[in-house]
Amino acid sequence: MFVLPEDLPLELTPFAFLVGTWEGTGVISFDGAEHEFKQRVEFSHDGHNVLTYVSSAQLMDEKETALPSELGYWRLARKIEAADAGPGLLPGVGELSIKTREDLETIRNTEGGFDIQVSTLHPGGTAELYNGKIKGARVDLASFAGTAFDGAKYYRHSTRLYGLVENALLWVWEIAMPGSDLKPHASARLERIA
Repeated sequence: MFVLPEDLPLELTPFAFLVGTWEGTGVISFDGAEHEFKQRVEFSHDGHNVLTYVSSAQLMDEKETALPSELGYWRLARKIEAADAGPGLLPGVGELSIKTREDLETIRNTEGGFDIQVSTLHPGGTAELYNGKIKGARVDLASFAGTAFDGAKYYRHSTRLYGLVENALLWVWEIAMPGSDLKPHASARLERIA
């Protein structure tokens, strides 16, 4: 049974089902074949109104080949206020306008969920920005923008879907390489371990 973390900031309650450490296996497509991998994902927070995302994975081959890790931040899509931290290490000034559950309800979208924004960094020099929606225990993301250092490998568009099904976190990732349409890239089933 899922229990809402006691120290979860109010703005992160729509993400509550994600908070924790997850492990499991999945399938990734490359080189014209499908390969099994294992993955560990952690969603956490440091008391601020953003969720931190960390993913590590490795192929389930003889060498246990490491796959690229990912780091990211997940947040509700709303106008930035003086009370929000940044840029850089600057602290926020004043109080956030979302102080009660009623305040949170005012930013619910017309579909009954919340609009969200996700930023993800890859070690190969690529960064992704996603717009999306969270409703209940489902997250839909579509890349808004991506950027890469000169010489970095990149793709032009991607979508991700996350959902809690029978207490397991299932996810699917599709990417569109330059000059091609969206195609399945990877998917996994993860179980909460902490």
